[in-house]
Amino acid sequence: MIFRFLLLSLFLFLGAKSFCAQPNVVLFLADDMGWMDSGVYGSTYYETPNIDRFAKRAMRFTNAYSQPLCSPTRASLLTGQYSARHGITSATGHIVPQLAGFTALPKTAAPTIPMLLPESKNFLEPSQVTLAETLKNAGYRTAHIGKWHLGLTQPYWPEQQGFDSAFHCHPDPGPPGEYFSPYGVSPEGKATAKNKIGTITDGPVGEYIVDRQAAEAAQFIKANKGGPFFLNLWCYGVHGPWGHKEEYTKHFAHKKDPSGRQGNPIMASMLKSVDECFGRILDELDKQGIADHTIIIFTSDNGGNVHSNISSEGKKAANENWQRWAGNQPPTQNTPLRDGKGTLYEGGTRVPMMWSWAGKIKAGSKAHAVVGPIDVYPTVIDLLGIAKPSQQHFDGVSYANVLKSEGSLERRAYFNYHPHAGANRAGGVWVREGDFKLLRWFGNPVTHELYNLQNDISEVRDLAGKMPEKVKELDRLIEGFLKDTEASFPQPNPAYQPESKAKVADPMAGLVPKFCKASNVGTALHIEAAGRTPFLGTAQVKMSGPIILKIRARSSVGGHGKVHWRTADQSEFPENAQTTSFTLKAGADWQNIRVELPVTGSCGTVRLYLPADRAPVEIQSIDFSSPKGESKRWSFITP
Repeated sequence: MIFRFLLLSLFLFLGAKSFCAQPNVVLFLADDMGWMDSGVYGSTYYETPNIDRFAKRAMRFTNAYSQPLCSPTRASLLTGQYSARHGITSATGHIVPQLAGFTALPKTAAPTIPMLLPESKNFLEPSQVTLAETLKNAGYRTAHIGKWHLGLTQPYWPEQQGFDSAFHCHPDPGPPGEYFSPYGVSPEGKATAKNKIGTITDGPVGEYIVDRQAAEAAQFIKANKGGPFFLNLWCYGVHGPWGHKEEYTKHFAHKKDPSGRQGNPIMASMLKSVDECFGRILDELDKQGIADHTIIIFTSDNGGNVHSNISSEGKKAANENWQRWAGNQPPTQNTPLRDGKGTLYEGGTRVPMMWSWAGKIKAGSKAHAVVGPIDVYPTVIDLLGIAKPSQQHFDGVSYANVLKSEGSLERRAYFNYHPHAGANRAGGVWVREGDFKLLRWFGNPVTHELYNLQNDISEVRDLAGKMPEKVKELDRLIEGFLKDTEASFPQPNPAYQPESKAKVADPMAGLVPKFCKASNVGTALHIEAAGRTPFLGTAQVKMSGPIILKIRARSSVGGHGKVHWRTADQSEFPENAQTTSFTLKAGADWQNIRVELPVTGSCGTVRLYLPADRAPVEIQSIDFSSPKGESKRWSFITP
């Protein structure tokens, strides 16, 4: 009897040990954190002690990449696929998902538009077998905490992509509550700009959402310390609208960067909060005695933001706080890298990346292999000894041998695809092979830029003209990449008529987009926010008041807009007067909006502020008229 009891006890012990033998996995993804935005990667202004101490136990990558924008990177992390294959090519995960049969590339466009431009998919396909699903099937407890941005509606939420529990809300280009509780998230309803839906609950008044993420993560770790677990923490910081703790900001406002590169106290404050969030996770793993039994990955979703808030125009009402602390500084600087978030240059795509696993990955080491988000999935399951799901296509490869210092990464080239570049402009794609990086810009004709990143990391010396054979060699790789991934890349518009520029009036003539990108797609004017207060300005409403404005428009999330005007005898716009508000309801149907403008005297300049901050707005027509029969009309429907 005693022998049987001992035998059963031994069996149970070995069984438990076997179940817990698999290490835990923590993936910490910062939002908009650039390659230079931590001490270990070279910043002498930002203070990131927890990230820096993590580097001492981790392998740090110097050539790690992301996509230029967040949603594509997030999808690539979970699928192991290039954005050209999974179809999420822009930051559109908060927009209403397209209907079945959606085609990314239109068949035609207005004759004044030279290129047919693809549309990003707004959701992660449920048919994808994600990293979370694979780990869950292997016995892992899975949790997602934070920004998702891979599907607005419930069929595309993290709970449907392999996560047992999730802390999130929608729409989610940025955090709820502008970073501070109350967050205003409801558990059910229709997700709109004014009505956040999800699982996030309010904390104490003034609670900072990044601190709350850390608390939720610590709670999950404690509850699942027996493991194995997968914690997917996608931090809300440091994305706009740049909510920050002013007690931290005050400290950085008096600090100077000895290198002269960075100096935004708001960004420094937010990075400090991100660093504390990461530090709390490290501390909880230590507290539970499982730090050495956990694979930890730290990275960012795209390069640092160097474009937002660089003009003071329109900030008084929308962003006085930014002006107070940061003036007209952009969020960060990526020097020595060129440009930033949203671009294919190094500043937009090169990001921090560090991995740790005690006893397996050499502490304090450095790797120069070219890696990206497509490689995380296959690398994690390779380290864990889990087979690839046969039904999932992988573009990424495992670099477990690099992490374990057992070899090099066997891959000829790495690609980055971003076909968007603003209003009526095609983007591009790049390939990196060794030290050479070739950018192909879609257009008619196609153009190229070639850089040797070994001696020109700032991408200032274009070698394309001097090395035509190298351009041809690398361009063949790009051609193969586009074919293999079945990418919907920009194509010449068959209806384009160069001479029509002189014959066909520009439908936008007299309208000036500010803090937004405006593109005429032939059936409507597509307005996408590029700042906090997007508006269309015009000085062509030359008529006496009162004036009637009629707009035919639609928006997936809707919102409130307003019209602001100054009369012909006013040199400036009155700050708190001469405005009329209107509402654009959420939905796919076109709406006819009528706005009465009590203009006194002759109208001078009009600003039409649009609710495009959360999702694009489409406009078919804008029509101003007066009782005297005067009118000014814009139609964006190509005859």
